[in-house]
Parts: sequence; structure tokens; C-alpha cells
Amino acid sequence: MATSPLRISILGSRGYPSTYGGFETFVRQLAPWLVLRGHEVTVYGRSDGFRRVSQVDGVRTVATIGLSSKHGSTVSHGLAAAVGCAMERPDVVLALNVANGLGLRLLKARDIPVVMNVDGIEWLRGKWGPLARAAFRMGAQASARHASVIVADSQEVARIWKRDFDVDPVFIPYGADLHGDLGTARLAHLGLEPDSYALVVARLAPENNVELFLDAMTKIDWEIPTVVVGTANYDNPLEHRLAALADEGSLIWLGHVSDQELLSELWANAGVYFHGHSVGGTNPSLLQALGHGAPTVAVDTAYNREVIGHDDQLVAPEVAVVAEALRELMRDADRRSQMAARGRRTIMQRYLWEDILEQYETTLVDAARRPRAG
Repeated sequence: MATSPLRISILGSRGYPSTYGGFETFVRQLAPWLVLRGHEVTVYGRSDGFRRVSQVDGVRTVATIGLSSKHGSTVSHGLAAAVGCAMERPDVVLALNVANGLGLRLLKARDIPVVMNVDGIEWLRGKWGPLARAAFRMGAQASARHASVIVADSQEVARIWKRDFDVDPVFIPYGADLHGDLGTARLAHLGLEPDSYALVVARLAPENNVELFLDAMTKIDWEIPTVVVGTANYDNPLEHRLAALADEGSLIWLGHVSDQELLSELWANAGVYFHGHSVGGTNPSLLQALGHGAPTVAVDTAYNREVIGHDDQLVAPEVAVVAEALRELMRDADRRSQMAARGRRTIMQRYLWEDILEQYETTLVDAARRPRAG
């Protein structure tokens, strides 16, 4: 779209460039794309020590100081970023995660329009205790009151926000790219054969059901070679279990993988990808798996069903059901091929990054054009 350049600030991720999670994947796509479109972009991230300002790929990055604890990191860094935005007064702010809604009053007082991507239903995530859940709920309420535009990344999340907060979000999902043959060079270093292994890529949070997947593989005596990608950002017993299973040779646990080419190879050559995420909207890992042609089995939730839409790829969160689904799929090469083609069609028709990024630019421009106080 043709438009005058904007000064756009993005807060709520761990920074740019980062490979940590879904928001970071999104910012890694959006920020340089907006720069190429002629906008001035600042991405606020996190620093454990000193506030740092730098320039990467034409994107101005500001690392703010905050707490590094499990419960305090998001809110403290978000508030620091909100203060920075209030002082610099950009044309529009894109805020990520409702925890950062707690700082929106400050931006509203400075008459800075805010587009808020609310992510999933954070107060239902199993990793949070009662205090953190209450804080997320407060952040959601503040976002509903003070954001100029609410963005939901799934129709189901939009429905919940309409029901609970009486707002009508703009629906913009996450995106993905389509990938062809990526080769197998990195797989060879891991001792893996293409089309032979089951893959999970997930943060080690309860709602992502990695434990369910491990229980299912145990039930079938690890007859399928298994690869797990992911860590927790706090002490988690699941990491100890994964380490023990890796030591005994039951699986390969790679922890956090920042090498995007390795991650792409893993998805593109997987025999089956298990997606256990159960709380959230349109999940970036699911879209990336489909874009790479990974035959995918997902826990049956409204969010996953919205993306996949086929009963034969959705399973109840029960050990025996998941075990049998994975075993049957690994024995049926034709079905895996059909799933791979189906997943790529889904991305092409509904989730290509270029289309998603254009929708975000339009939303940011519309928000910035509203009348502002002098």
C-alpha cells in the first residue's frame, strides 16, 4: 500500500532478531519488512544489565532493563518499553501480549495509538500460578480499555474477546512460508533418516502437552525415532525427564534450536509432527510445520481445528489415542504424503507471510491516522 512513512515501535517481544518463540518469529518477519516499506521501526527487547540501543537490518533495537524472573520478566520489560515509547512518542505502537496492557494507560495519556496483539488466553496457561493469572487478566482488561485496536490471531480468540471483554478484534493470524526440498545434511549429523522420525517443537509448558507425547511414545516402546526441540525458561521437571531419556538413547533432545536451517530440515523431513499446543490461537510452530510439509497430528482444540480442519489429523489428549495415531500414521506413507500436500495448500491459501504483513501494515497505518492531541 502507498502511504507516508511512519515511526513504528514494537514492544512485548524479547527483541530483534531473536528465535525464542512465536512473537520473536513474528517480529523477525515484520520489522525488516516494514523497514523495506519505508517506515522507521524500533523494536524493544530485553537486557539483563544495561539499556542498549543498536541498529540491525535497518531496525532500531532498544534492550530495556527489567527483572529476569519467570513471573516478573514480561511485565517489567514491558513497562520499561512503554516508558521509552511514551518519551519518544512514535506514530503508532504495536504491543504484543496482554501482560503489556498494564502499560497502555501511559501511552494513551500521551495520545499514542496502540495496536495490541493479545496472543492466546494467557490466564489459562498451566505454567502460571494464581497471581500471574490474575495479572494477565488485568492486562487483558487494560488492553480492552486502552488499546486503539485489538488484534486476535485466531477466530476463536476473537470470539472469546468479544464474549469476555465486549470488543471486536481485527483478525490477523500468524504467517508461514512454503518450503521445497531442503536436503538432509544436518539430519545426517544427528543420525536421522528422512521420513523416519516423530518430531515435537514446543516450549516445555504444561499446555503444550510434551509430557503427553512422551507418555505416548513410552507406550509404544519408542518404536519410532523421536526428536524433541524446546526448553523451559524456568526450572522444569520435564527437562530432567528429557535429559534422562536422551541419556538412555530413547530420543534426541535438542533443547532450544536457534539454527533456523536445522529447524527447517527437521520439519521438512519428519515422518510425523506432533502438535500438542492446547491454549492459544494460531500457533506459529503449527504453521511452520505445515509450510514445510510435515505430516501433522494435533491435539483437538478449537485453535488447532481452525487451522487444520480435518478430523483425521486431530486427536483427543489421551495417551493411548495419541500413541495409536502416531503409530498408524508412520505405517502409512501415502497418507503422510496426502497430509503434507494438504498442509502446504492451507498455508498457500490462508497464511502466507506476505499477506499477513500487509494486513499488519494496513492496521498500523489506520491506527496512526486517527486524530491526535497536539
